[in-house]
Amino acid sequence: MRFAKAAAFPITLAAPLLLVLVAGCGKAQSADPSNSGPAAAKAIEVTTTTAEVREVPLSIDANGTFEASESSDLAPQSPGLVAATPVDVGASVKKGDVVVRLDDRDARLRLEQARSVVGQADASLRQAETRIGFTSGGTFDPAKVPEVQAALAAYESAKGKASLAQADAARYAELVKSGDVSRSNYEKYRTDAESAQSQAEAARQQYEGALNSARQGYQGVGTAQASVSSAQVQLAMAQKAIDDTVVLAPFAGQIIARPAAIGEYVATSSKLATLVRISPLKLNLQIPEANAARIRIGLRVVARVAAYPNEEFTGAISAINAAVNVDSRALNVEVQFQNPDAKLHPGMFVTATVLLSGTEKAVFVSRDAILGNSGLESAQVFSIDGGIAHGLVVQLNGADTNGVGSGMVRILSGLSGGEILAAKNLDKLYDGAAVRQ
Repeated sequence: MRFAKAAAFPITLAAPLLLVLVAGCGKAQSADPSNSGPAAAKAIEVTTTTAEVREVPLSIDANGTFEASESSDLAPQSPGLVAATPVDVGASVKKGDVVVRLDDRDARLRLEQARSVVGQADASLRQAETRIGFTSGGTFDPAKVPEVQAALAAYESAKGKASLAQADAARYAELVKSGDVSRSNYEKYRTDAESAQSQAEAARQQYEGALNSARQGYQGVGTAQASVSSAQVQLAMAQKAIDDTVVLAPFAGQIIARPAAIGEYVATSSKLATLVRISPLKLNLQIPEANAARIRIGLRVVARVAAYPNEEFTGAISAINAAVNVDSRALNVEVQFQNPDAKLHPGMFVTATVLLSGTEKAVFVSRDAILGNSGLESAQVFSIDGGIAHGLVVQLNGADTNGVGSGMVRILSGLSGGEILAAKNLDKLYDGAAVRQ
């Protein structure tokens, strides 16, 4: 009996409570989000864009670091004291610009001394040439030397007199035999003939001596010319010693180090400055062995650096290593980038894309549909389906490197193409947020 009374009491109270709950449910069902009310006002306004699928060139992604195309540690050709340092670290120089200047006082004194020696040697040469009547640049003929010509004339005259005397002696020898002249007269002509012959022989020896003297004189000219040449070499070396006191830029570039200071004594092994060429720059990339057959000279390479996240820099493959690295199983290629505005610097980390022959399908979205920095490897997008936003994480390929269009970003994963994406108020959206266009 006690249990029956306890059960009857709750049933009596339940009736009015049930009516209240039914009334409350009816009010809740009447709050439809599609109706104009406070809930509808919470929908976030967006614009939309579509993920596009397009045919793009095949590509390979790789990372690397920019390097100077040329780098040179400048050193002096001769030791000395640093007298001037016209350029400092960071300065741009042209080929032939002065980088460091050494003290050249001693070198200039040696140059003046060498010039004096050249003058003396040249004067000696002129004297030697004058003695034999030789003119520089001409052909030497000893017979044209005045002393030789005079000796030759005397010799010819002596020969003529000797011939005449010999003829007279022969004629008187015949007359002696016939008894027409006395032997004493014949002896006189015979003696004269012998004397004339002796004089002719002496003239011949004098002529030959003059020839030998002329030839020796010409040898003296050669010796004098050698002395002039030696002095000129010493002069050139003295001039070079002065030239070596000036250290010039061997090519156009930038100074990245200049340890030399004014007043410091430097040796030929001392590093005075470091010069690098930054236009063009080179980039070394490791290409997987599987793609080695697709790589060739001239392929376009697009590079991106953190300093300019919204810019692309285009280069071309300039060299390919003949061998694959046995450790990394990769092919090393060198890419050359022109750098006319000097935005790029050696040491910058590079994310590069090598554009190959052939095409593939790729998904692209507008940069406006990406929440976050499109220069990162991943970001968030919001697909719109039935008025509801759905957050998706996608993997990016940086800026458009395939020429699809300005402001487009390639999606490597996370989208298949055709998705409707929010392109406005991304910072207000969240997964499951109601949206309106």
